[in-house]
Amino acid sequence: MNLNQITLPVTDFERTVAFYRDMGFTLIVHSPPRYARFACPDGDATFSLHRTERPVGDSGVVVYFECTDLDTRVARLQAAGFVFQQAPTDERWLWREARLRDPSGNELCLFHAGENRKNPPWRVKD
Repeated sequence: MNLNQITLPVTDFERTVAFYRDMGFTLIVHSPPRYARFACPDGDATFSLHRTERPVGDSGVVVYFECTDLDTRVARLQAAGFVFQQAPTDERWLWREARLRDPSGNELCLFHAGENRKNPPWRVKD
């Protein structure tokens, strides 16, 4: 199996679509006012947005996007007006992470892990 996509609930459809476009994702399906789908700039992953009437709230779900140029990308996004709750930080699990929320409240983590993404020193041996 391979993960095809995730769908995020959004309360402010057009503002959230603009947010992801401004972040650098490619809009591949746009069916306002309820649905949009994006392709990531690298790899084959996609994700979609689906409008909901319920507030998103803090679901505990975090969407991770890996960036080889994390610090540069975060600086560029901040200069464009994006607000991060956490600046790039070296974490004890050997990832460097920055966190922000989209206009609907979904939590995003931009990170760089390199080889440690799938092969940390504590990986279970086959």
